[in-house]
Amino acid sequence: MKDSKELRSWLDGFDLDHPLVIAGPCSAETEEQVISIAHQLKNTDATVFRAGIWKPRTRPGNFEGVGAIGLEWLKKAKEETGMLTTTEVANPNHVELALKYDIDILWIGARTTVSPFIIQEIAEALRGTDKIVLVKNPVNPDLALWLGAVERFYEAGLHNLGVIHRGFSTYEKTQFRNNPEWQIPIDLQNSFPNLPLILDPSHIAGRRDIIYDLCQTALDLNYDGFMIETHQDPNNAWSDPKQQITPDNLRKITSRLQIRDSEGKGIEYKNQINTLRTQIDIEDNKILEILGKRMKVVDAIGILKKENNVAILQTKRWNKILKKMIKEGEENNLSEEFILRMYKAIHQESIIHQKKVINED
Repeated sequence: MKDSKELRSWLDGFDLDHPLVIAGPCSAETEEQVISIAHQLKNTDATVFRAGIWKPRTRPGNFEGVGAIGLEWLKKAKEETGMLTTTEVANPNHVELALKYDIDILWIGARTTVSPFIIQEIAEALRGTDKIVLVKNPVNPDLALWLGAVERFYEAGLHNLGVIHRGFSTYEKTQFRNNPEWQIPIDLQNSFPNLPLILDPSHIAGRRDIIYDLCQTALDLNYDGFMIETHQDPNNAWSDPKQQITPDNLRKITSRLQIRDSEGKGIEYKNQINTLRTQIDIEDNKILEILGKRMKVVDAIGILKKENNVAILQTKRWNKILKKMIKEGEENNLSEEFILRMYKAIHQESIIHQKKVINED
């Protein structure tokens, strides 16, 4: 997949003076609900109306969408408001129906992105069309799998593409429903700067009170827009009520967001930022030197354990270190989440070092 400007030609064609805003309910519930929300969103920055028609749930028994009848409601909403429409498709049958009702943008859900087999089937069903396809990140933090899905659509002749960052599942409890893992979309953006990148703050947050903060972070990282779940009565929504906001709240959020310059223009700014970045480079080198010295001590511990036939993993010692580092991290204005991720990575590297030492003849 070549990184050319054609990847974002569909987005540039909107000629917006603000980031792209895709908004609408998690699920289409009734015709009245869909039409009502669409009309309310017409008076916001939203350009595209979204609604889930088919809702794959983790466990059966929950509301799984109204099905194909909802496509008629989306078509009517488009006719009455002039907004573009988008919905999730998870198989070729969904694609066929979405094309029949002239859905403008199709998005691929996180559970679908994980399967190259299904992605290929959907890509083949769309071959020969010029539909816009947005690919959500897979459930697990796997950049190659995410890009692989995009590449399958590209190779099927679909070049109106984009990606949606909706966060990643984790067994650890954090403040997010799905951990953002910002570095993964940053790596994607660095590799393919012309591939439109859209944030889904609703699924990352799992609650409405941090939607604004996530959106502002995305703008600070040069994202192109947002997909925000919006409902006229969020608390009584049939699915994911806690993460949906009202059209009025959407209007307030988008009006507060600050769009940053991609590059500073003032000479004074450039001089200051270069000085600070040099300081960061120096500190980064110090960190690597310290980690290198730490691993030499780890190697020595590995030799000592080997000579005394002692197991590599010492759980009590590890928990003691972790507790101590979390406390010291807080004193240095470092979040517990960051300390946990950093020291788990260091611990994993330490285990690898000790295994190598112990297995040496």
